Amino acid sequence: MNETTRTYDVIVIGAGPVGENVAERARAAGLSTVIIERDLLGGECSFWACDPSKALLRPVVARADARRVPGLGQAVAGPLDVEAVLAHRDKMSSYWKDEDQVDWLDSVSVDLIRGHGRLTGPKQVAVQTPEGDTIALTARHAVAVSTGTRAALPPIPGFDTVRPWTSREATSADKVPGRLAVVGGGVVAVEMATAWQALGSQVTMLVLENGLLERMEPFAGELVTDGLREAGVDIRFNTSVTSMAREDGEVRITLSDGGQLAADEILLATGRAPQTRDVGLESVGLTPGDWLTVDDTFRVTDVDGGWLYAVGDVNRRALMTHQGKYQARIAGAVIGARAKGEPIDDAPWGAHAATADHSAVPQVVFTTPEIASVGLTSREAEHSGRSIKIVDYDLAHVAGAHQYGEDYRGRARMLIDTDRNTVVGVTFAGPGVGELVHSATIAVAGEVPIDRLWHAVPAFPTLGEVWLRLLETHRG
Repeated sequence: MNETTRTYDVIVIGAGPVGENVAERARAAGLSTVIIERDLLGGECSFWACDPSKALLRPVVARADARRVPGLGQAVAGPLDVEAVLAHRDKMSSYWKDEDQVDWLDSVSVDLIRGHGRLTGPKQVAVQTPEGDTIALTARHAVAVSTGTRAALPPIPGFDTVRPWTSREATSADKVPGRLAVVGGGVVAVEMATAWQALGSQVTMLVLENGLLERMEPFAGELVTDGLREAGVDIRFNTSVTSMAREDGEVRITLSDGGQLAADEILLATGRAPQTRDVGLESVGLTPGDWLTVDDTFRVTDVDGGWLYAVGDVNRRALMTHQGKYQARIAGAVIGARAKGEPIDDAPWGAHAATADHSAVPQVVFTTPEIASVGLTSREAEHSGRSIKIVDYDLAHVAGAHQYGEDYRGRARMLIDTDRNTVVGVTFAGPGVGELVHSATIAVAGEVPIDRLWHAVPAFPTLGEVWLRLLETHRG
């Protein structure tokens, strides 16, 4: 074993999109920076989540939209070209090779060490390389943990013999299973059910709760349920799996009601857990496997000295790539400012505070129909103790919806803080609403007064005209 010692201003553990952005921002601040990755640069999002899943879903959503347009229905009546869809997915995933990511890292002058990085003490990291060498690293200013999350798998009897799918297998599979059981009712579950049913699987969803997308507005889950059932998905609510076994090539599933189900594959979409079991947390007084609690500048609050940062999903603030990259931009700037002794602007909405994590997190669920949301839900607003007015509107009544497609079904909800007269939450459900979410994000993050929002005139005839209808409904 060869051991070398190196010193950098900043060490980043984890080279997914979040870690890459922390490293790039720290380097832009003039700090020497190294990033450590034991898998592919680009991480979960690039190879097993955002990019491949949306590549699978785009043809599904486009076909569903086209079927509603007069003159196109017959042209898209046939099945999807599975081979072409999977080939497109492979291309969008860069064929699970990260040369382009390496080139980008070189272009921003960030060093890369491939291997497994672990904390060994304050500002100390040891990397075990694939060749068996150990590289001991010391940080002058900061270490950032950006290791993301892994699938949280329930302890179901028979798990070891079945080899169930997680989100990784669901987004990278090279053939369509004849029968797919999906356990869960969250975003991964509904998106993968949408994709694989359209590609030819008979999908059965086993949902512990009594609805889909339970963390969103109830109407969102209801509309997605309708869309999945219309596509042929069998959805069973208030159902759990008590055991499973793989026999004669198929998965045999025992359900909580005593029933049986057979499938060719089973996807466990039952949440996420922090990827912190083996990054050396115990060496700095933390518990391996725990989420890392941070302040709004991403310093880990339970570690003295202010040198350890946790950025992205690993801090559990907002488990989405775009929000993690937002955090990374702020964390990199904070690390650079502190290293130079510059003032820190960590007041709400300041340059060094991730205020949007609390108030303006956007999300799109790429199902048929789509769901787009930002800010609070009505349930969250009620629990916050704010004085809230709920404004609902039927998206099908917007002129742009009639242009978008026949038999358009959708709904919009806007939450107004009546004390401050600003929008604090918006949810859209319907075909094409994903492109509306940034307008809602600007309204929420910008704390735009309702009276001023009235002067933001939407173009006719677009789906965006729903803003006018919501404000008219509010005004009465």
